[in-house]
Amino acid sequence: MRQQVVSQTGVGSSTIIPMNLDTSPFNVGFGVVLTGSATYTVQHTFDNPWTTDNPTWFNHPTILNQTANADGNYAFPVAAFKIAVTANSGTATLTVIQAGIA
Repeated sequence: MRQQVVSQTGVGSSTIIPMNLDTSPFNVGFGVVLTGSATYTVQHTFDNPWTTDNPTWFNHPTILNQTANADGNYAFPVAAFKIAVTANSGTATLTVIQAGIA
């Protein structure tokens, strides 16, 4: 998969980045770059982002309430993910790369 990049400025959630569930291994790496001051969390869903109006979002276990640049991964399938800024007015930019797709 080509790099996918979304940003969120101020409190709120970015647009979602859907994943390809047919890729094996699923492996996804991501990084968040923070500009200014903000608190953010990376979130994922198991709901189909194309057919579910209000997906249930879960917080990444380690990229939670972060206030600096951070990176992480998903070794097991999730349907989509996003970044949520929960405090302050900075910008959090999420870059995602999924293995196995050119």
